[in-house]
Amino acid sequence: MSQKTLKVHRDDNVIVALQDLKKGEVVKLDGEEYLLQEDISAKHKFISRPVAKGASVIMYGVLVGVAKQDLSVGVRISTENLHHASSDYKLGSRKTSWQTPDISKLKDRTFNGYHRSDGSVGIANYWLIIPLVFCENRNVAVMREALLDELGYGRPKKYNQYTEKLVELYKTGRSVEEILSADFELSTAQSKNKLFPNVDGVRFITHEGGCGGIRQDSQTLCGLLAGYITHPNVAGATILSLGCQNAQVSILQEEIQKRSPKFDKPLVVLEQQKIGKETDLISKGIRDTFVGLIKANENTRKPAPISKICLGLECGASDGFSGISANPSIGYTSDLLVAAGGSVILSEFPELCGVEQELSDRCKSEDLAEKFMHLMKTYNQRAEEAGSGFYMNPSPGNIKDGLITDAIKSAGAAKKGGTSPVVDVLDYPEKVTKPGLNLLCTPGNDVESTTAEVGSGATIVLFTTGLGTPTGNPIAPVIKISTNTALYNKMPDIIDINTGTIIDGEETIEQAGERILDFVIRVASGEQEVFSVKHGHEDFIPWKRGVSL
Repeated sequence: MSQKTLKVHRDDNVIVALQDLKKGEVVKLDGEEYLLQEDISAKHKFISRPVAKGASVIMYGVLVGVAKQDLSVGVRISTENLHHASSDYKLGSRKTSWQTPDISKLKDRTFNGYHRSDGSVGIANYWLIIPLVFCENRNVAVMREALLDELGYGRPKKYNQYTEKLVELYKTGRSVEEILSADFELSTAQSKNKLFPNVDGVRFITHEGGCGGIRQDSQTLCGLLAGYITHPNVAGATILSLGCQNAQVSILQEEIQKRSPKFDKPLVVLEQQKIGKETDLISKGIRDTFVGLIKANENTRKPAPISKICLGLECGASDGFSGISANPSIGYTSDLLVAAGGSVILSEFPELCGVEQELSDRCKSEDLAEKFMHLMKTYNQRAEEAGSGFYMNPSPGNIKDGLITDAIKSAGAAKKGGTSPVVDVLDYPEKVTKPGLNLLCTPGNDVESTTAEVGSGATIVLFTTGLGTPTGNPIAPVIKISTNTALYNKMPDIIDINTGTIIDGEETIEQAGERILDFVIRVASGEQEVFSVKHGHEDFIPWKRGVSL
């Protein structure tokens, strides 16, 4: 790669190192020369023009920090010399015009999905088994043990084989050294064929909520669960209730009606305190679920326009390349899908700190802009009251790999949303009802945010990462996209797509965005299995409306 550095925006006074740079090296960029005062690791940034103590540091064209001391050209920005800072924001004028990408190649594109009676189209066909309260988690686990393998949905237990082989070595008297150096070939073959070929799986969700907290948490939990039950990727559900908990069946039913007034999916509801014996509860649950699966198996994949796809946009274990490779790439994917009539969800509100003005100006109405700003200010205020704040959002891994302040992280994270107007602003766990770019209030926590996006209607999630993470979801495939080629090569059994090609100078953001959309359509048709599904990464964490960053 010939290009060593990148200036993201013409107004920036920092430059990104695209590869490791050495102290004393003279770097040339756009006709200027910069003498480096220290080693600059790839993904980190150095000062391109002198910054006085207390003055602004600009990246992506926005304020990302204030200098703690005088900073000279060639100095690396770090937590030692930079404070988080971001610009204030207020209600501005509407800026909703955008350059719609050319979608002529998408005119007749379709995917094969599962059509629902409400007009939505799922990219998968799952049956859900969900507890209304944590007291039922154990019964969900019992049903999982009883159903998965017998129905042909059990995954290969290759690590059981690994343990068996270690036991065999130990029993035959092998030394510790021999055990440590042993290399095994493990089978990954499925034990049984699926009994119901048109049902992609039975998914078992557990959680720690439903009782014991504030009543609002139970109401919100019921809204989230209703989002999963009414989700296009779900054929039906079995609900296990204890009976006395805060999250009552009646609340769940109300939330289902809000999202799907003509709800007609098979729904099995079992209340343990009414039924009595555990054996009766479990046996009835297995029998009624089996009958529901027979009904779910009648649905088959049929062509649907790509406008029926709803993308969730997520980033986790981010690095200094996230905002210049993977995030803008899926931002272009988002623009393509929006132009084709589809829906996208941008969430993680703590990671929109510093770009509030741009996003609020892109809202199609002043009411939406006001709602977005209110949610941002209220969330940050609650975080600060708890002794934290958006400024504490970057993780140690983020900082180590070049995301020094929350504003730097946020400015890059917001690139996932592309450039289209904001058609709706949703508070957790509201449902997406409008095609276009939707903003959803969630934490920046990977699993909480992904859980929320799917609960609001995302049928597929695009998840960018610079450091690598195995996060998945029970009912929506989570496509992992690496920001750099080194990660793609290091974790080939977790990462689905590499956009390090942009850093390597092999393709443009637009080319990567088109490539990602092609991959999405194959996944939506059931032609491409993503690693999060293959490995059974089915993470589910509801957001309790306390502080979670």
